[in-house]
Amino acid sequence: MSENTAPQGPEDGVPVPPPAPEQQTGRQRLAAGLWPPRVTRAQLVVALLLFVLGLGLAIQVRSNSDSNALRGARQEDLVRILDELDGRTKRLEDEKQRLDDQKRELETSSDQAEEARKQTVEKERQLGILAGSVAAEGPGITLRVGDAKHLVEPDMLLDAVQELRAAGAEAIQVNGVRVVADTYFADADGGISVDGRKITQPYEFKVIGKPQDLEPALNIPGGVIQTLEKEQATASVEQSAKIVVDALRAAKQPDYARSSSS
Repeated sequence: MSENTAPQGPEDGVPVPPPAPEQQTGRQRLAAGLWPPRVTRAQLVVALLLFVLGLGLAIQVRSNSDSNALRGARQEDLVRILDELDGRTKRLEDEKQRLDDQKRELETSSDQAEEARKQTVEKERQLGILAGSVAAEGPGITLRVGDAKHLVEPDMLLDAVQELRAAGAEAIQVNGVRVVADTYFADADGGISVDGRKITQPYEFKVIGKPQDLEPALNIPGGVIQTLEKEQATASVEQSAKIVVDALRAAKQPDYARSSSS
């Protein structure tokens, strides 16, 4: 007689083995290792430092690209700028030499009082030119600016004055107004005012100085002429062996300053 053997279950007191774990593919194991990310505090600090460093480098590169107006300049423009800087250096050296000569003359002159008087008269004349209380003439340039569309701003004309001064201008007048140390430009109805006096275009600068220094200073890349032309203005420079600057200013008496020599 045969007997059928039935499978035994938990009710028979025999434990059932747990099911075998499901086998994972390589892609699943990789995904499980990457997510969720396990980031330590040290890794966060390093990542933050790298981000800040990269941001700083990007800002520096962009700043250098924006501020370097000479990056795209032509070789002849760069040579002209260097010549202009050399010219300014030469003018400063000449001024130092002139002052040294005056000092030497005072120290060696047999009649120091007379020599001092001559130098005082000459100094008074020079200061009168700078203060605008004395007319002047000499070589220089005439700068004419046409502004048919009224797009030229006062600060552009002030930039022209500053650039001319830096290039060695000794006397300047604009449309009959003498330019002095405290000259200012401002908007006016339908034009621009210089020290409160309204002027209209075309704006004419009469400038006494070395023409070979003054004209290149206005034509440097990104300088006065290019700025004016970007505003659809016209600008022309004419050199002359004789420029007359005859607009005068009344000499001002200081309110508080007194000579310390007394």
